[in-house]
Amino acid sequence: MKFGVVTFPGSNCDEDAVHAVVDALGAEAVRLWHKDHDLKGADVIILPGGFSYGDHLRPGAIARFSPIMREVIDHARKGYPVLGICNGFQILCEAGVLPGTLLRNERLKFICRKVTLSVENADTLFTSQYERGQLLRIPIAHGDGRYTIDPEGLEKLHDRGQIVFRFADVNPNGAMDNIAGLVNEAGNVLGMMPHPERAVDPLLGSTDGLPLFQSLLARVGA
Repeated sequence: MKFGVVTFPGSNCDEDAVHAVVDALGAEAVRLWHKDHDLKGADVIILPGGFSYGDHLRPGAIARFSPIMREVIDHARKGYPVLGICNGFQILCEAGVLPGTLLRNERLKFICRKVTLSVENADTLFTSQYERGQLLRIPIAHGDGRYTIDPEGLEKLHDRGQIVFRFADVNPNGAMDNIAGLVNEAGNVLGMMPHPERAVDPLLGSTDGLPLFQSLLARVGA
């Protein structure tokens, strides 16, 4: 099983993602460049955090048109797993792969801190190694993480069990319904604002992000 980690100009969490996959998970990772037209045999694609193209226009708006995204979108439409973390979540929303959008944080400030998440759906490719209701400590680092969607869209997320993670103690950015992460209707694409790749080693203060990668290894690898 191989993970493909995409690097855009301005990505700053791509090496963190590679570390999580290779050093913490013990799996294979291949680096993908934003101009590539080949996913190099990757089974799971990770769109990492950062500031792709300097967040010009708005986060993810330009990265959505990168050559590699044609392949990523096709990969997702075929039912293969895609994980978008922070800026990656923003890119997936801009590309229409995930519903809704990410707006500026409610207080218009960049936030970098650990938060508590609750696992809302433990029956996905990404969360089978968690339990529903489990609380996780995972860091965030973003200025545009306020998830927003229209009322009809929010109702669909509820009805279809697409909300995967919620902010549990404090909502740091004003996200609608405390949403911190969600999957597409097919369940093979996850977007989340917190950084699980930064919570895979005790030296980093938490290993609560590791089961997410272990879930992918268990379900997709099988």
